[in-house]
Amino acid sequence: MPPKKSKPPLGDEKAGPSSSKADPSNEVITMAWNLTDMVVQKICEEEPWAVANVLKLLDDGCSIPFISRYRKEMTNGMQAEKIRDVAAAGEELKTVEVKVAAVFKQVTKSGKMTGGLKGALRNARTIEEVEHLYAPYKTGSKTTLAERARKLGLEPAAKVALEEPWKFNLNNFVKPSQKGLASYAEVEKGCQHIIADIISKDKDCLDKIRNLIKLNGATITSTKVKPKKGTEEHPDTAKFANYSAYRISLNSIRPHQVLAINRGENLKILSVKVVLPDNTVNNFKRWCELRWVKSSAPGAVQGLVKTSIEDAYNRLIFPLVVREIRSELTKNAERASIDVFGQNLQRLLLTPPIRGKTVMGVDPGFKHGCKLAVTSPIGNILYTGFMFLQPNNAYAQRNMIAEVLHQHRCETIAIGNGTACRETETYFADLIKNGAFAPLDVMYCIVDESGASIWSVSPDAAKEMPDLDPNLRSAVSIARRLQDPLVELVKIEPKHIGVGMYQHDVSEKCLKDALDGVVEDCVSFVGVDLNVCSATILRRISGLDVGKAKKIIDHRDKNGQFVNREQLLQVKGIGPKTYEQCVGFVRIFTQSSTLASSSHNADNDTKDEASHETLTKTGRKRKAPSSKSKTTKKAKTEVKPNPLDMTCIHPESYHIAEQVLNKTGSEVTEIGHSSIRSKMQRLLQTTSVQELAASLIGSTDTQCGVPTMQLILDGLQQPMDHDIRAEYEKPLFKKSLVSIDDLRRGVTLTGRVKNVVHFGAFVDIGVGESGLLHTSRIHQRLLRRGQPLGLGDKLEVKIINIERLKGQKGQKPKTKIGLDLVAVL
Repeated sequence: MPPKKSKPPLGDEKAGPSSSKADPSNEVITMAWNLTDMVVQKICEEEPWAVANVLKLLDDGCSIPFISRYRKEMTNGMQAEKIRDVAAAGEELKTVEVKVAAVFKQVTKSGKMTGGLKGALRNARTIEEVEHLYAPYKTGSKTTLAERARKLGLEPAAKVALEEPWKFNLNNFVKPSQKGLASYAEVEKGCQHIIADIISKDKDCLDKIRNLIKLNGATITSTKVKPKKGTEEHPDTAKFANYSAYRISLNSIRPHQVLAINRGENLKILSVKVVLPDNTVNNFKRWCELRWVKSSAPGAVQGLVKTSIEDAYNRLIFPLVVREIRSELTKNAERASIDVFGQNLQRLLLTPPIRGKTVMGVDPGFKHGCKLAVTSPIGNILYTGFMFLQPNNAYAQRNMIAEVLHQHRCETIAIGNGTACRETETYFADLIKNGAFAPLDVMYCIVDESGASIWSVSPDAAKEMPDLDPNLRSAVSIARRLQDPLVELVKIEPKHIGVGMYQHDVSEKCLKDALDGVVEDCVSFVGVDLNVCSATILRRISGLDVGKAKKIIDHRDKNGQFVNREQLLQVKGIGPKTYEQCVGFVRIFTQSSTLASSSHNADNDTKDEASHETLTKTGRKRKAPSSKSKTTKKAKTEVKPNPLDMTCIHPESYHIAEQVLNKTGSEVTEIGHSSIRSKMQRLLQTTSVQELAASLIGSTDTQCGVPTMQLILDGLQQPMDHDIRAEYEKPLFKKSLVSIDDLRRGVTLTGRVKNVVHFGAFVDIGVGESGLLHTSRIHQRLLRRGQPLGLGDKLEVKIINIERLKGQKGQKPKTKIGLDLVAVL
C-alpha cells in the first residue's frame, strides 16, 4: 500500500493549490493574522523575536524549565512565568486556528462558503467569534433569518441595496403565492435580515465596536433574581448580598468579583448584564451609516439600510460583544486566580527544608485522638502512636510523649493545622512552659496539613506505607512536610494543597495544568539527586513523566547507582530529546550514594517502616539493589564520574565549563570549594563576564552567550549543598502561644503570610484564626524592593479590628481580625 500523503500544515499558503481546484473541500484556509504578533499583543512587554523563539522551542518539544534556564539567549532572559503566559496565549490562538480550519472545511463541504464568511473566519481571534460565525451552518441548528431569506433568493436584492441602490426594486421579487415573498413588506424584511447579517460579520464593523468599547468602557451590573412564586430562596443567597444591586465599570472590576458574579449567576441567584455607554452605541451606529448608507440612494433604500443597521446591532452585534466581554473577563479572572494560586503554591513548595532534625508529627483530633509519628532526619519512621487530650489521663500522656521525645532525642514538633489544632498547640505549649521535656529544648511549629488526609488513603500512600494505619500516615506526612516540604508536597494533587481561592470557579484543566507547571518548575530548579530520589518526585522533573520516571528507578534498582549523567541514555525510553530536557535538573552526588547505603543498613537495624525521597544530598533511604545486580555494578566500575554532574550546568555546556576551569587554573575536583571561588573572583577582576563569554567557544562552534556563561560561573562556584530554597523564609517555631481572648485593637504581633488573594493576604498570628491584611493596608514603602507579599513572609502587624461572630449551630464561633502592616521582617 503506498504511503498516505501528509496534509499540508495549517497556515501554509502555498500548500495544495491543485487539490483545491479539484475538490474545494480540500482547500486550506490561512489566518489573516500572524501567531507571534498576536501573542505579543496579548502578552506585551516582550520582544517579538523572543516570543517567536519561545513558540518555536515549545513546538520543538522543549519544556518551560529547560527554556527558562538553558535558552536565555533565545528568550531575552524570559522567566518561567512569562514563558508559561506565552505558551498559554499561543495554545489559545492555535485552538482558534484548528477550529477555523474545521469550520471552513465543514461549511465548504456543504457548499455554503462565501467570500464574506471566509474573510470573517480568517480574521477571527477567539473561539466565541468562530462559534458565532459557524452557528447558522451547524447541522441540526435552526436556520437563521438571513439564511432563510437567502434560500428565497433575496441575496442579490440585498447586495444591490448596498452596492447599487439606484437599481433597487423589490417588486420584482414579490410572489403572492410563496410564503416569505407574498408581499413587499415580507421581501423587504428578508433583505433587511441579509443586510444585517452582512454588517454583523464585517471585520471593520466588529473592530470599530471593539475599539469604541476600549475607548469608552462598559458597565457590568448584577441584580438579585426574585425566586419564582412558591419557591424558596437559594440557601447561598446571603453570600451574594454585596452583588444584589451592583454596578461597576469594566475597567474597575477585580478578578474575584468577576468569579463571584459568575458563581451567583450560575446558581441563578444573580442576573448579570453588560451596559454600553450611549455615546458608544450612537457613535457606532453613525459610523455604520456612513459606511453602508450611500448618500445618492433613494430614501426608501436609505431607510432599509438604517433599519438593517439597527437590527444588526440589537440582534447580532451587541449579543456577540457581550459574549466576548464576559468571556474575556472570565478568562482574565481565571488566569489571575490561577496565577495567585500558582504563586502561593510556589512559595509553599520552596519553603526551606529543616535539615538534620528528628521531628514528631502530630495530626490533631478529638474523638479518635491525636496521631503521632516520629521521623528521623532522613525521613524514616521511628515511632507511631496515638495521644488523647482528655484531662483525666493528661499525666500519663505527658509521660508517654516525654519518653518518646527523649528516646529519639527529638526537639522539634510539627502540629497540623486541622481540627483540634488550637487545643493541641495549647497542650504542648503548656508542657514546654512547665519543663515537661527538660533537658530537651523543645519547640513546635504549625504545619499546613491540607491534602494530608486525602493522600493518606491514596494508593501511593498504601504502597509507600503498606503496614501503617491511614490515620498515622497523615502524621508521618506532617512531620516530613516540615523536614522537606517540596519532597512531601509533590505527592499531593496541587489543588488539594489549599493555597488559593476560587479554585472551584475556574477551569479544572487550566488549574491543573498551571499548578503542575509550578510543581515542575520548583522541582526542576531545586534539582534531584538521581541516586536517592523516588519516582514520585522524579516524574516532576522537566521532560519526564510517570512512565519514564519509573523506568529510571527500575534501571537504577536493576543495574545499581548512576555514575554519571550520560548513563541516563542507557535507560529504555530515554532518548536524546528527553535526555536534553531533563539532564540539567538531575544531580549525581557520590556522597549521597554512600549515605543512602548507610541509611539502608540503619533501617534494617531499627526496622523503620518506610523510605522517603530526597532532593539534594540529604541521603534519604532507597531500595537497595538486588543481589543479581552486583555483577552488573562491578562491570560498570570503569565508567568514570564527572564532577560537573553535581552542578546545574547542562552537559551541552561542559566544553565551555572546562575552558573556564583552564583559564582559572582550576581542577574539576575543586568545583564547589572556596578555592575555586577565589580563582573565579580573580579572573573576573580583569575580565568581564561579557568578554569571557565572547572568548569561549561551545561544542557547536558558536560563541557562548552571557546568560549561559553566568550560569556556568555560578554552577562552578556554588557549594555542593547549595539550595535555592535557602533564599526564602524558614518555618516559624514557637514555645508558647497567644490566646485569641488576649487580642485588643492596637496590639502588635508577629505572623506569617498563610494565603494571598486578590483583595489582600491572610496572616497567621498564632491565635487559631488568621487575620486579613487588606490590600489597602499593604503599604508599598514597607515591601522589600517593591516585591508583593508571598506565602511564608514574616510580618509585624497591628490589629485594627476584631469582630467576634456567632457560629452556626454545632459550630464554634469565629472571629474576624483586621490587620495593618507595620513591617516586613
